[in-house]
Amino acid sequence: MPLARSLSMTSLNGLPQWEDEDLPVEDLLLFEVSWEVTNKVGGIYTVIQTKAKITADEWGENYFLVGPYFEHNVKTQVEACEPPNPAVKKAMDTMKSQGCQVFFGRWLIEGSPYVLLFDIGSAAWNLDKWKGEFWDVSNIGIPFHDREANDAVIFGSLTAWFLKELSCQFDDKPNIVAHFHEWQAGVGLILSRSQKLPVATIFTTHATLLGRYLCAANIDFYNNLDQFDIDKEAGERQIYHRYCMERASVHCAHVFTTVSQITAIEAEHMLKRNPDVVTPNGLNIKKFSAMHEFQNLHSMYKARIQEFIRGHFYGHLDFSLENTLFFFIAGRYEFSNKGADMFLEALSRLNFLLRVHKTNVTVVVFFIMPAKTNNFNVETLKGQAVRKQLW
Repeated sequence: MPLARSLSMTSLNGLPQWEDEDLPVEDLLLFEVSWEVTNKVGGIYTVIQTKAKITADEWGENYFLVGPYFEHNVKTQVEACEPPNPAVKKAMDTMKSQGCQVFFGRWLIEGSPYVLLFDIGSAAWNLDKWKGEFWDVSNIGIPFHDREANDAVIFGSLTAWFLKELSCQFDDKPNIVAHFHEWQAGVGLILSRSQKLPVATIFTTHATLLGRYLCAANIDFYNNLDQFDIDKEAGERQIYHRYCMERASVHCAHVFTTVSQITAIEAEHMLKRNPDVVTPNGLNIKKFSAMHEFQNLHSMYKARIQEFIRGHFYGHLDFSLENTLFFFIAGRYEFSNKGADMFLEALSRLNFLLRVHKTNVTVVVFFIMPAKTNNFNVETLKGQAVRKQLW
């Protein structure tokens, strides 16, 4: 029987703390909070999606994902249903009665986890009030022009409100665990702690906010981690309030985690707290265990890629597709943060070696990075049309 830790509450410095105590998972409610639940913005969407099945298998009906409601996402990704837990339903109904739109359903991914989604727009009229309350507890001011930070305040306030309504329904220890990802969800953690809610909190950073900005500026980041004036650097990039939100979340959390050892070192210098646990991201490789099925898919998709290459290089194709290697890099359109610069350098060196050794191997590389475009490449479309006609 799986056990979970940290559920006996005491007080330290006026904020709730938790002592170690082993409890069965079935006695706990786990809420995983992220701006990217059903809302694909970056890599955290994939992190949550790929671990949802194994988490849902272990936690069952007690596992809930919490995110923002966007109608265009919900229409294609969520099947509405009633909450199985009466306490969750009552907390939702209380919020709805006060004008907040809350949606519940199953996320249509592997594992079909429950999702609880807050409509940010329906609660936006509370923004000034909630920003004032956030200032009172944290002394962090949010500029009116920062839409993303304003949305984070609304989302966090709604999350803390829900956790408060939920925890009030339990006579004994509520045994609630809330896991927050990145600074966009961190306001909910800060408010939960300031209100002394009986909730065990976890905060995970996948990469520090300031670290992302410094790396994008082509600064020799990792060799100078202990040299940065972090307040000055954050201020110059006009993200000081966001940096403060992230740092406050880190220091308020009962448990702080990062996803790699290098991020742990980064967090120590940028956020001034060592992670309690490093929790590496992983892939569920069980779906690749049937090798014959995997090989058939590999063969089918390779043939489709080869068809695309014939059309793309129509009129210029002077290499054998049988002796061609296909490389891929994918991620957000951030040239250095996502390693595109190093990848190009490696390809340049590989190209040199292939020429020196006069090999008959050709390398075709795909950069899959969403970016603004003007239109389709007409010549490429013509090439694809000609290939189909010839075929």
